[in-house]
Amino acid sequence: MTKANPVEIQKHLKGFDYPAGKSDLIKHAKQQGADQDVISILEQLPENQEYQTPTELNKAIGNII
Repeated sequence: MTKANPVEIQKHLKGFDYPAGKSDLIKHAKQQGADQDVISILEQLPENQEYQTPTELNKAIGNII
């Protein structure tokens, strides 16, 4: 179980423009200095899903953690 939560993840996605897919989210989080816990959660998102809003992403993350 990782230590990151949706609030922590959103801190690393501040300023990000939605909609976005998994790879874009991971790339932005890494550029913002996200730790491995955050990246690990984002890597568990489905490959073919596009998130329209931060709220939609948080719902998906809630299903993972």
